[in-house]
Amino acid sequence: MYISSETQKEFVGTKQRESGFLPEGSLLHTARNRRALSSVFGLQEAMQTGQILEGRVTLCDAAHDLHVDLGCMKGIIPRMEGAAGIEEGTVRDIALISRVGKSVAFRVTGFETDESGNTHALLSRRSVQADCIRSMVQTLESGDVIGARVTHMEPFGVFADIGAGLSALLPIDSISVSRIPHPSVRFVTGQEIRAVVRNVDDAGRVTLTHKELLGTWEQNAEEFRAGQTVPGIVRSVERYGIFVELTPNLAGLAEYVSGVQPGQCAGVYIKSILPERMKLKLIVVDTFPQDSAPGAIRYFTDCTHMDRWVYSPECCDKVVETVFQT
Repeated sequence: MYISSETQKEFVGTKQRESGFLPEGSLLHTARNRRALSSVFGLQEAMQTGQILEGRVTLCDAAHDLHVDLGCMKGIIPRMEGAAGIEEGTVRDIALISRVGKSVAFRVTGFETDESGNTHALLSRRSVQADCIRSMVQTLESGDVIGARVTHMEPFGVFADIGAGLSALLPIDSISVSRIPHPSVRFVTGQEIRAVVRNVDDAGRVTLTHKELLGTWEQNAEEFRAGQTVPGIVRSVERYGIFVELTPNLAGLAEYVSGVQPGQCAGVYIKSILPERMKLKLIVVDTFPQDSAPGAIRYFTDCTHMDRWVYSPECCDKVVETVFQT
């Protein structure tokens, strides 16, 4: 599948770009996609060439067939063609139901006329996903940096589309070094992110990690100086102190004060920065409710592959690292 320059966004990885399989929604508004959906001739030509198209699902009917708005006509993705794994029973029908109102990738496989004389296009999403598995997912290695789109969040982590609607899991403890109560404090549904492939198991399930892209302790600590008062987010309140997140990969310990609650924003005074102990000592000056959505993500690297990532400073005896096994 050819991907034009208008779809080659910065968030995609090398293997995604080379294979042409991107998270669903990436093709929807491209000129090539719009042109194919503009006429019956365009759809017929796309069928002949095997072009991958995208449209928005308007309905999942009682048979769990997906109805897709193609512009010039209606398209139908039969249940068995709705996703790789539906026929085998390894993927549940929620994977179809949850696509209503969202974009799906598909190929045109034919045309059919109903009893009323209305013609609709027959579509297959399964064939696109099968090709994505073969030409992209199965080539992924531990340490590859790829793009993903957040599809939904659970308390234990994030599910993200890594290509053609295929999901990968990003566990909550791999989102950032600073611990969070729920992925929604970092992401919003539909957000484009970068992530690192942690593992691909024998069944083809992909597990991701994210914290390795958010900078080392030193890179984050360089943003701050002792004597400054800066904003942070209270992540944990313990008897011995209060953990305040200054950035997703940097938190410090403040002296305990009563009345502070996790999730509050805080103004904190930086008493000291200790690289050899990987610590920041803070004082809470004030707290106030957090009323803003997750901010933009700052990535500290644009690399396409990692073999090893060391979070801790060289001067620190404690080594915190991630080693990607190929």
